[in-house]
Amino acid sequence: MNFNREQAGAAREAGSAGTASEAQGRPKQSSAPAEDSAVREATSVAAISLRRYLLLGILLPVGLLVIINTISLYQQALGAVNTAYDRTLLASAKSIGEELDVSGYDEQATLSVTVPYAALEAFEADNQSRLFYRVSSLRGETVSGFAQLPFWHGRIPAKPPYSALVDFYDDVFQDDDVRVAVLLQPVASAQGRGMAVIQVAETLELRKTLARKILFDTLWRQALLLAVIALVVIMVVQRATRPVRRLSAELQARPEGDLTAITAPDAPSELQPLVDATNEVMGRLNHLLENQKRFVRDAAHQLRTPLAVLKVQVQSALHGDMDAREALGDINQTVDRATLLANQMLALAKVEQLRQQPELRAIDLASVVRQVALELSPLIGEKDIDFEIETVPARVLAHEWMLGELARNLLHNALKHTPAGGILAVHIVCDASHVALTISDGGPGISAELAARLYQPFSAGNVRQGSGLGLAICLEIARTLAGSISLENRVLHGHVTGLDATVLLPLVQNSG
Repeated sequence: MNFNREQAGAAREAGSAGTASEAQGRPKQSSAPAEDSAVREATSVAAISLRRYLLLGILLPVGLLVIINTISLYQQALGAVNTAYDRTLLASAKSIGEELDVSGYDEQATLSVTVPYAALEAFEADNQSRLFYRVSSLRGETVSGFAQLPFWHGRIPAKPPYSALVDFYDDVFQDDDVRVAVLLQPVASAQGRGMAVIQVAETLELRKTLARKILFDTLWRQALLLAVIALVVIMVVQRATRPVRRLSAELQARPEGDLTAITAPDAPSELQPLVDATNEVMGRLNHLLENQKRFVRDAAHQLRTPLAVLKVQVQSALHGDMDAREALGDINQTVDRATLLANQMLALAKVEQLRQQPELRAIDLASVVRQVALELSPLIGEKDIDFEIETVPARVLAHEWMLGELARNLLHNALKHTPAGGILAVHIVCDASHVALTISDGGPGISAELAARLYQPFSAGNVRQGSGLGLAICLEIARTLAGSISLENRVLHGHVTGLDATVLLPLVQNSG
């Protein structure tokens, strides 16, 4: 398609209207220092030392296990104590049963007993527990012993723990907790036959004392175990974190601005990913600082010349050494050159800034290139260039500003070196994985040595006029987008007919 001067003016008006609408629709950038402060405060509160973390993570489960184990051991100890003393109760009941006598048979049987002191001696010797007994008939009639002891109304277990008709139960007698053994003892003699109920009750002082002793012995051993585990954890953590503390001391001792990589050969393998990530971040910071230094250095060096020239031109105009209109024309050219240089230096710095922001989105390269062509249409119409553009939809991962700056620099260079009435063509073609943007001008072309040097900042060739930053910006953008750029002379019948600037970028693959 071709542009004339009227179309160029319309495009210029459309471009300014679009810029205004974008400015209205652009959301305001808001800083959130309060949110950052809250995040930092929450992080500091949530932070916990590795030693404390391990102590809590190990001692809490172990402590819970110790408590459960202690309760279980106490129950088992109490059961073992009851079993041991129940056997003695049964022995006492059997000892009493051996002294029983009977006259009469069954329902008419009359029981008699003389309880020897030896039956109670085992319980009285410890001076802690007390023993009570009662001998009764099946009907509950007291034969001997403590009549106040409640009569047994239970049942003999189907499988008693001993080879006897015996039952054990807990009860209260004279406001004391007691353990009672009940023995159903058959009694036979030459004068009769019957059944006696022998109850022997013991207070629980001795049993509880023994159980508490077992419990306390268990507790202090478990406490000693916890103390040993805590000591081991502290020592292990102290030793394991020694490389971290040494690394922290080395970083604090570094001079300001030292961003060299961290070397920690003795760091644990679990810490190595953190060291690698820190080195990567420090490398990026060092790269940013170097670019910033380079930008300041280049700005100071490159802007000094046009400013000095501008000062000389102004002084010449003030002294009347040259015509005022001619002086203003020279000053205007110098200002334009300085403005172009400043804008391109800022663009080169912005490319580096965007490189550190990985938030890329899929953008149609064809739409961006056509928009840039509309913006430059006044220049195209002014030189009466035969402009041709052929595009296909091509989505690439990029920042929209990067694609626009890439196309703008290439088209601007091509326009400068295409003669009036010449041909300028833009083509976008795609294959399975890449898109190629080719801008073909009608200029004189460049030598191979000059093509390689043009990518370097501030290295404008003799056949080109400008700051020498355009192709450097394009190269940095292409590399940032994982692409490449090439310059090739277009040769026809042995003569150079122009230059082809081709940018190759990866396509966004459709997910299906």
